[in-house]
Amino acid sequence: MRRALARARYFVREFSGEAAYDRYVAHARSHDPDAAVPTRRAFERARTDAREADPRDGFRCC
Repeated sequence: MRRALARARYFVREFSGEAAYDRYVAHARSHDPDAAVPTRRAFERARTDAREADPRDGFRCC
């Protein structure tokens, strides 16, 4: 049962994009352990800004 719940949690985090920050932090720390890593809030803000600035993403009315 625990294994099934762990797999479901994994898929939900991947589908929602929540795991992206964890992957980013692991990547940043592996390449430069002394570099400052932004907070989750700053990371999500930059990610949202980049997504909204992409003209290929289509028209957004809101």
